[in-house]
Amino acid sequence: MPKPRKEQVTEIIDGDTFLTSGRKHPIRLEGVDTPEKREPGYQQAKKKLEELIQDKKVMVDTVARDKFKRPVAKVKVGNRSVNKAMQKYRKK
Repeated sequence: MPKPRKEQVTEIIDGDTFLTSGRKHPIRLEGVDTPEKREPGYQQAKKKLEELIQDKKVMVDTVARDKFKRPVAKVKVGNRSVNKAMQKYRKK
């Protein structure tokens, strides 16, 4: 896998997926599965991820690719783990 790199977040897709300026495929948070559109908790999860990383530079450490070929990554903003912060918004 590539080395971790700093990337600029440009769009939040949902509570566990976002886009950066340097990639054409969305990045998915490793170990986090938040509600999809129309599922309870979707808006809260998306809003929290927006608060954490929208328009910020994040460190992306790609660890795998999912079945849609999206990078699956550990993500940090400063020293804070975004993956850990989003755990409480996972699907029930």
